[in-house]
Amino acid sequence: AYALHDVPDAGLWEFRGRTAVHTYTAAMCWAACDRLAKIAVRLELGERATLWRERADHIRERVLARGWNAQRGHFTDTLDGTHLDASLLLLADIGFIDADDPRYVATVEAIGHGLRRGDALFRYVAPDDFGAPETSFTICTFWYIDALAAIGRMDEARALFESVLARRNHLGLLSEDLAFSNGEQWGNFPQTYSHVGLITAA
Repeated sequence: AYALHDVPDAGLWEFRGRTAVHTYTAAMCWAACDRLAKIAVRLELGERATLWRERADHIRERVLARGWNAQRGHFTDTLDGTHLDASLLLLADIGFIDADDPRYVATVEAIGHGLRRGDALFRYVAPDDFGAPETSFTICTFWYIDALAAIGRMDEARALFESVLARRNHLGLLSEDLAFSNGEQWGNFPQTYSHVGLITAA
């Protein structure tokens, strides 16, 4: 993973070992440093503001260089990776990249093509410790709705949002996952993530 050295003139963030670093994880490290820099500015802590801004900029440069796959034309699940992950939809939401940046738009479109099945999305399709994913991860569909709205595809976002709302139970609750075939609720129920996604998308 990444190691942060609290020495201003040292190598700031280093990639260590063979463990893959997820692009979204690295972007969230950028977000932490970015917010620390802004807080330091607000508190008039000049040296700390400079330190955290340098670290944020360094991480962002690394992620843009290694998280973007020019051959595939989209951001990837891991640095130097090749696969898609719906968490990439959050890059604009955290302010890592502008929603109208062609790289973000291309990533949203690639995720829609590669991870969407009907009116729901996989988080990813690569097999993991549980095997190949079989159901949609509900919050990912809400992330996609948010991303569609952010890139200006409002009508499509609205239609997809209404479709997910129709899959709630009689109490208006959602589970962690939804079956692609019939919208049957799977996984943890009720699921906080799903309802946070619903509120944000609304």
